[in-house]
Amino acid sequence: MLIWGDLSDFSEFTGLSHAGFLPTEPTVVAQKLHRCDFAEIRQECVLTILLLLSRFSVSPIPFSIDCHSPDSMPNKTCSVTSDVKWAAEVLRSGGLVAFGTETVYGLGANALDEHAVARVFEAKNRPHFDPLIVHIASAEWLDRLAEQLSPLAKRLADAFWPGPLTMVLPKKPIVPDLVTSGLPSVAIRMPGHPLALELLEVVDLPIAAPSANLFGQISPTTAQHVLDQLGDRIDLILDAGPCGVGVESTVVLMTEERPRILRHGGVTQEQLEQVVGPVDVYCNEDNEEESGDISDPGHGNQVGAIAPGMLSQHYSPTTPLALVSNVTAELLTDQRVGLLRLSSRPNGSDTLTDFTMVETLTDDGDLRTAATSFFAALRRLDSSGLDLILAESFPEEGLGRALNDRLLRACHR
Repeated sequence: MLIWGDLSDFSEFTGLSHAGFLPTEPTVVAQKLHRCDFAEIRQECVLTILLLLSRFSVSPIPFSIDCHSPDSMPNKTCSVTSDVKWAAEVLRSGGLVAFGTETVYGLGANALDEHAVARVFEAKNRPHFDPLIVHIASAEWLDRLAEQLSPLAKRLADAFWPGPLTMVLPKKPIVPDLVTSGLPSVAIRMPGHPLALELLEVVDLPIAAPSANLFGQISPTTAQHVLDQLGDRIDLILDAGPCGVGVESTVVLMTEERPRILRHGGVTQEQLEQVVGPVDVYCNEDNEEESGDISDPGHGNQVGAIAPGMLSQHYSPTTPLALVSNVTAELLTDQRVGLLRLSSRPNGSDTLTDFTMVETLTDDGDLRTAATSFFAALRRLDSSGLDLILAESFPEEGLGRALNDRLLRACHR
C-alpha cells in the first residue's frame, strides 16, 4: 500500500484531477468518490482512498468498488437526500443538484460558473439557444444580477415572491451569456418551496435551474421522476416531496412599458392583473398565442427563444398526443388509446369504457388540484404502452391557460 503526504501526489498517481476531483471540503471528497469509476483507478489506490476518507473523518457513504474492468461496473446512479448542506457543497464544487420546488423539480448549477452551467445543457441534451431561469433567495442577489427594477417589477416581486413567478429583466455583466443564451436579459425567480429556499440561502449563490428532465420531455414533479431520467447524469437529488403547484412558473417580460406574459404558469393572468392592471400576452399576428421561437427568416428553422420554456415543442411524452375539445366515438380506433381529462363529471360521452386507460385529474373540476397531478398523470399514460393519448382541453381561465399551453407544446411535432 502507498501513502502520500499531500493530494497532489495522490492525484498524479491515480490520474484524477486535483482541482476537479478533490475539493477541500471532505463531504465533497466523499461525494466525488461515491460517483467515480473505480475501474479506472489502480488497485493499489483503493486502501488509500479509504484512508483519505478516514483522515477527514467523513461519515460513511455506501459505495462499492470493483477494480477489475470497466465492463463489470454498473451504471452509476446519483444519491437522493434531504441534506441541504450536502446539496449546497455539491453546487459550490461545480456539481449538478436536482431539487424540488413548488412548481417542478429543477436541475441546478452555480449560475456564475460557466463550466457548471454547460453541464446542465449536456445532462439535459438541451440546446444552448434555450436560456435558463436563475433562482435566488434574496433581494441582494436580484440587485447583483439585474439592472434597476421598475416600479411594476417591484410590485410583482412584493406580491408573488417567493412563488411561481419568473421575471425577465435587463441583466448585469456578472451573468454569463451561456445562462441567457446571449440575450441582454435574464430570467429570475425566487421559489416558494421552503426546502428550495433553504438550499439557496445555504449555498448563497444564484442557481441556474431548468426542469430536471431530458430536454422536451415531461416535467418531473417527484424525486423519482428525476432519478428515472437523469439519475446517471447528475450528482445529487434533493428530495422535497411531490411538487405542490405542479406546473412551471409564469414567465413575464419586464423590459417593456407594460408586463407581457411569455409563458402561462403557476401565477395566473387574473392574479397578475389584480396587482399591476392589464398585462399583454405574447401573441402572433393572428392573435393566437405564440410559442416564443425566434426563427430564421430564410429557412424557418428554430434558432432561439426569447425566454426559458418557450420553444414550440416541449413537455412531450414519447407516445403521440392529440388535444381535443370533446371526446367522441369517431376519435377512437382499434389502437390502444388513453384519455387525459379534467374531471369525472359527465361530459356527454358514452365512450369512456372504450379507452385502454383513463386519467381523471379531479372529481370537481378544480384547476389547482388538476395542475398538481397533471404531469404525473401524463407520465402514467406515457408508460402504459399506448398508441395514442387524447387530452381534453381545459377551460381557458386561471391555471387552465397554463395546462392548455403545456398540452399544445406536447402535441407539437
